[in-house]
Amino acid sequence: MGRAFEFRKARKMKRWSAMAKTFTRIGKDIVMAVKEGGPNPESNSRLRAVMQNAKAANMPKDNVARAIKKATDKDTANYKEVLFEGYAPHGVAILLETATDNNNRTVANVRAAFNKCDGNLSTSGSVAFMFDHTCNFTLNKENISDLEELELEVIDFEVEEVFDDEEGVIIYAPFEQFGSLQSYFEENNIEILSSGFERIPTTTVKLNDDQKADVEKLLEKLEEDDDVNSVYHSMEE
Repeated sequence: MGRAFEFRKARKMKRWSAMAKTFTRIGKDIVMAVKEGGPNPESNSRLRAVMQNAKAANMPKDNVARAIKKATDKDTANYKEVLFEGYAPHGVAILLETATDNNNRTVANVRAAFNKCDGNLSTSGSVAFMFDHTCNFTLNKENISDLEELELEVIDFEVEEVFDDEEGVIIYAPFEQFGSLQSYFEENNIEILSSGFERIPTTTVKLNDDQKADVEKLLEKLEEDDDVNSVYHSMEE
């Protein structure tokens, strides 16, 4: 198995945010998708993807419907996606994906977390180049009779990895290929169970247990922030 498989396995072994935060994150994604492309999932591919993820997370349909309705209200604040970059102790690169309706608040909270845990919030572009920006899809196995044949069919989309997982068939490709792959799967009646984006470190830093604890302290602090969607780092898992 390749780098994406190992990355995914390591993240699955980690603790995940509480269900309430998962639903909050999906709610923000719905607002951004609706504000961008309207409330009809048939004509809004981004909204379709978010609704698939909501289903995979067992988010009640009523919650999804309410979030879509709320997003159409012109008084509902939009969320802006902001990327933060920095370093944890011991030279570990940190990349944060946030969705915020108040950038000043988010900047202040993120900076405070870095300062409190002996890290450093850096400037844009300082660590992003150390991570590959990828898209991923989890596909229904029942729609796929031959995994090798599927790999050959999607090779033109620069797919980097295809592997069988307990959740379904997992596809990893460059970030830019998301829309093309989504259209391909839909046109060929391959059910998308969920999809998303991840940033995989190109190199990792090996630490001892005490050093890992220092980094984990910062990661936990950042993950507690409601504006933070995803935290990526270059610490070897």
